[in-house]
Amino acid sequence: MSATAQAPRSAYVHIPFCRRRCFYCDFPISVIGQRRRGETSGTIAQYVDGLVQEIRATPRLNAAPLQTVFFGGGTPSLLSTDQLAQILQALDNRFGIAAPAEISMEMDPGTFDLSHIQGYRRLGVSRVSLGVQAFQDELLAACGRFHRTADVYQAVELLEQASVPSVSLDLISGLPHQSWADWVDSLERAIALSPQHLSVYDLTIEPQTPFGRSLQPGARPLPTEAATVAMYRQAQRQLTAAGYNHYEISNYAQPGHRCQHNLTYWHNQPFYGFGMGAASYTQHQRLSRPRTLRLYREWVAAYVAGGGILDCPPTPPWEQVLDGLMVGLRLAEGMGLRSVAAVYGWAGLELLQDCLRPYIEKGWLVLDNAGQNAGELIPSTRLRLTDPEGFLMSNQVIADMFNALTPVAPTV
Repeated sequence: MSATAQAPRSAYVHIPFCRRRCFYCDFPISVIGQRRRGETSGTIAQYVDGLVQEIRATPRLNAAPLQTVFFGGGTPSLLSTDQLAQILQALDNRFGIAAPAEISMEMDPGTFDLSHIQGYRRLGVSRVSLGVQAFQDELLAACGRFHRTADVYQAVELLEQASVPSVSLDLISGLPHQSWADWVDSLERAIALSPQHLSVYDLTIEPQTPFGRSLQPGARPLPTEAATVAMYRQAQRQLTAAGYNHYEISNYAQPGHRCQHNLTYWHNQPFYGFGMGAASYTQHQRLSRPRTLRLYREWVAAYVAGGGILDCPPTPPWEQVLDGLMVGLRLAEGMGLRSVAAVYGWAGLELLQDCLRPYIEKGWLVLDNAGQNAGELIPSTRLRLTDPEGFLMSNQVIADMFNALTPVAPTV
């Protein structure tokens, strides 16, 4: 498993604070209200101190510096410049940060001013992911979002003034009351702002959220499944026509602006994770940290006292393979099968061949074979889903691949 044997060169840092919880959100967050941010919140300051302790206690696993750092949330743009500097300094002292590295930061419109973004830029932030979601105020209100459309335009203007090299806009389809005209309008407005990257997600109804308690999938005021499928196809048409490369199921980029940090996940490579609810994948070990502030503080204290040793079992090789299939097929380039052959042998490839034949015949899946054996699964084969139909059926294809491999005894 060459990919997972590598030492991590990426770090995810979770900043869990939000002004309010959106109605669809089940992320590990802590609501601090509309008037507080890093400069005025003792809760945020205390959290940053604990985060730095976790970073300092974490063993450095290789000499190479970090190539990517991603601040996710929550709302990382609620951090003060000094707090961001504190975290980045801790990362640099412990692991080193390459010059230049891709340093990404999720931001919400209406949560930062020009001085904040200029300060973030001075600290090395080179990529911003802006949580737009929709360009209709009524849809934003229906989702519990804090910002409105005017805030989006102001935020993009501030990012331009600060000369942020790479800006991504997030959009969500399938929102309550969202019409076809709303969706087309949001895509058009997003394209008109000329971001270097766009992420387009379909709304997921999670059980323990306000939407999960009040809405039933497939029932009004949600669009029908047929409508959301049509929205996905429309996004693919509009964004590719505008020059964006559809490089991953939900992501589009102009040349040179793919999210390098997220490619770490999709290539199933290791990464450090820090903060409340954050996941990490190092030395074949996957660990998710506690999802509340109190439990996270207790976990950090125990982690520091224990010398930075992770108390979790290694991921077995067969599970690494399944993880690789799940994330690798999200990419337009697809993934190779050498890891499948190494763990499951030729018996696994033969079962996959039978499982995937219907999807190949329907044009949802393509086999790229170098040289001979066209149409046959061999270790050098690359599998890739077609765009958009294969991407739309990815969950079914991946589930069937998992089921096909289940009866096969791993060879390692």
